[in-house]
Amino acid sequence: MGMTLEELKTVASHVSLPGYAAKQLAEWLYRKKVRTIDEMTNIAAPKRALLSEYYETGVTPPAGSMRSADGTVKYLFATGDGNCFVETVYIPSKDRSTLCVSSQAGCKMNCLFCMTGKQGFSAQLTANEILNQIQAIPENDVLTNIVFMGMGEPFDNVDALFKALEILTAPYGYAWSPKRITVSTIGMIPGLKRFLEESKCHLAVSLHSPYHEERLSLMPAEKAYHIDSIIDLLHQYDFSHQRRVSFEYILFEGMNDTGRHAKDLAKLLNGITCRVNLIRFHAVPGVKLRSSSEWKMISFRDQLNSYGITSTIRTSRGEDIFAACGMLSTAKNLKK
Repeated sequence: MGMTLEELKTVASHVSLPGYAAKQLAEWLYRKKVRTIDEMTNIAAPKRALLSEYYETGVTPPAGSMRSADGTVKYLFATGDGNCFVETVYIPSKDRSTLCVSSQAGCKMNCLFCMTGKQGFSAQLTANEILNQIQAIPENDVLTNIVFMGMGEPFDNVDALFKALEILTAPYGYAWSPKRITVSTIGMIPGLKRFLEESKCHLAVSLHSPYHEERLSLMPAEKAYHIDSIIDLLHQYDFSHQRRVSFEYILFEGMNDTGRHAKDLAKLLNGITCRVNLIRFHAVPGVKLRSSSEWKMISFRDQLNSYGITSTIRTSRGEDIFAACGMLSTAKNLKK
């Protein structure tokens, strides 16, 4: 699992299987979702035995899980040599079942408001480790949406990300519609450019302030990837059809939740067909930021809507198990 069709052709050749066997391998892995090579029953038993000498499916069960009072489930997965862990969050709702997946163990971006950033960076995930988060959970057959909003910055692990996206959307793979997948970024421009050119999946940009200095105080990556440069790039693409762009905006009390912020945010986004998702801040140990009040969030949303910028307040899920936005940090107290 995690190999493209071309790579599976090399696997087939390695054990003297015909070229068409690569599609058989892909079907077993990504459509039938087998856990062992021995389950691939349309491949001759001697060839299955030979495959098993060199390969395994790479499907690894979660190391543990926690369930929230609201039905959200957080899964813990071991990666690499087993010394690094990542968290994945399953979020069921009335009309959809969403999985929030991680792209890195930890994160290099060190955003002030994010527990993952406080953890630091441990490892890049492989395409196998990304896809395993999706395939290995009990709810994999009921998923309707995937969001790359877990641990890590997806465009800081761009090769593994694009490999996973290919397998997720390719006819030989899971054959998901790109419209069911969203990739979130702080705005790493090299990876963002590649994504806009090569992918049809939805995009979410972590914004949090329309002002350079203020955003820099929250997100050190603003120094390298200025918000104006990100917006200039997005203006070059059309988001009025199938592919959507949204902006994530955490509201902090007395910092970025004023009427002036709403007005200048609307100016910044003018001309881009988009949505702004307003998010409650979930307290991070050692960080003095506070979440805006409910009425401030409603006022901010209504002001953006009055300026013609579609805005909604995202429902917070899984806060009691540290599974909400910005709270993932591979807690060690997960129950098996």
